[in-house]
Amino acid sequence: MRNVIVTGGSRGIGLGIARKLAGTGYRVIAIGRTESCDLTAAIVEAERCNPGSLHFISFDLAEVDHLSEVVRDIRMRFGPIYGLVNNAGISFDGPLATMTVRQIEQMVKLNTLSPMVFTKSVLRWMMADGGGGRIINMASVMAFTGYSGLAVYGATKASVTGFTRSLAREVGRLGINVNAVAPGFIGTDMTRGIGDEQIEQVRRRSALKRLPEVEDVARSVEFLLGDGAKNITGTVLVVDAGNSA
Repeated sequence: MRNVIVTGGSRGIGLGIARKLAGTGYRVIAIGRTESCDLTAAIVEAERCNPGSLHFISFDLAEVDHLSEVVRDIRMRFGPIYGLVNNAGISFDGPLATMTVRQIEQMVKLNTLSPMVFTKSVLRWMMADGGGGRIINMASVMAFTGYSGLAVYGATKASVTGFTRSLAREVGRLGINVNAVAPGFIGTDMTRGIGDEQIEQVRRRSALKRLPEVEDVARSVEFLLGDGAKNITGTVLVVDAGNSA
């Protein structure tokens, strides 16, 4: 059973990814600050259908100085790490001029610095184990499409795409694939504050006249982890129903 770490795996897109992967033969280690009721239910269901396929580790990923310890503990407990899904993130809406420095720092730390440091620690174990692996970073359509009030968030996600492409070049010779998934607007806790009128505008703008769902993102991650994507690396897979077409 291949081990895959999913950060931010207790809710939203991360939970959807964890559920999908646990149901398709992976052993998933979900990391988050707290275990949500939905994740608890998912663990119970996974234990019934695929024993040992879904686990939770409580950790605040903003604590970057201790990320290497978490990765080491996972490797010692579960064995070689096959995949990492850097999904955890945070967003504060609002004009840059009124945003606090603290909010900016939080977004940059959790959305940019934390996944880079976490990936560094995972890569060291992948290299030591010599079995290749897959890194998938969660970007966003806002990395290349401007949205008013989301300048800092968009900047952090743009950094994720640049990180993905350069790292793919760096570790490809080691048999490690690095890709990103860029979802469009999806109804999760992070986007709950967006009004119905704005949601309808996004829907009308989409080529397919609908919104993507968490399941669509989870399936994309599953594909990039699978053998069918063995020759795909350094790319950004957009899942937005054609909103950015």
